Amino acid sequence: MSTKPRIGITLGDCAGIGPEIVDFALKSGRVPDSAEYVVIGRQPNCKPGEPTTETARAAAAALEEAITLARRGELDAIVTGPVHKARMYDVGFKFPGQTEFFAERCGIKNFAMCLTGGKITVALVTTHIPLSEVSRALKQSEIVRVGQLLADFLHSRSRNAPRIAVAGLNPHAGESGKIGREEVDIISPAVSELQSRIENRESRIVGPVSPDTVFHRAVEGEFDAVLCMYHDQGLIPLKLHAFHSGVNVTLGLPFPRTSPDHGTAFEIAGQGIARPDSMIAAINLAVELTARSS
Repeated sequence: MSTKPRIGITLGDCAGIGPEIVDFALKSGRVPDSAEYVVIGRQPNCKPGEPTTETARAAAAALEEAITLARRGELDAIVTGPVHKARMYDVGFKFPGQTEFFAERCGIKNFAMCLTGGKITVALVTTHIPLSEVSRALKQSEIVRVGQLLADFLHSRSRNAPRIAVAGLNPHAGESGKIGREEVDIISPAVSELQSRIENRESRIVGPVSPDTVFHRAVEGEFDAVLCMYHDQGLIPLKLHAFHSGVNVTLGLPFPRTSPDHGTAFEIAGQGIARPDSMIAAINLAVELTARSS
């Protein structure tokens, strides 16, 4: 019986590039042979670039199969292909994204979205909500909660004490309250609480740092990760810096779950030009995290 970790890989919406990038990745010679890979999901008849309710149902069924296998202990990690959320909603998928799906199926409340690629790693305090609602949604407790998950993730990947920058929300991190009170009233107290909670690891938590410079400082090596206040604050710099190698990681699950940080790319599906780099990176990170947790 094989002792290799088993990595389940879902294809996503098969009308998109998911099936081809999974195939490319597994044949690339760029994923570890120290793991066993299990491709999950059926492919209904479909035309590349034309998603249907059947392709969405198949994508949702693959997610259900993957989580069932993982909860039985038959998978050590899951890598998910990209899905088309609008079609998923049409067939009854009730979650904002795959991150929330896995958290709910595992009964996990303490989870967060993290993305990593190149020299940038980010975790998001708020995710799939309108920008107009971010300020009202920001809470000191949430910043601390996600910050602790981020510190745990960094600690799992390196023996070095994590160095985390907490981004401000407003331009220039609020200019001491002159252009926004969120930094003074919410973010700064959260940074102080984070510092007190994980100081035994000798971690360096700083902030709030002006959002217009924090990612440059991270790329230059000053920080290992940036704790971001909203979705695009983290994803825009990450995708600019590492579009083809970014990986989405769900923090807080009982097993590693990763995915490529891109969508279904229906417009190029079936043309043989989709790059598998992000899928390869997602598989490699899943294997790494599985090895470190064993």
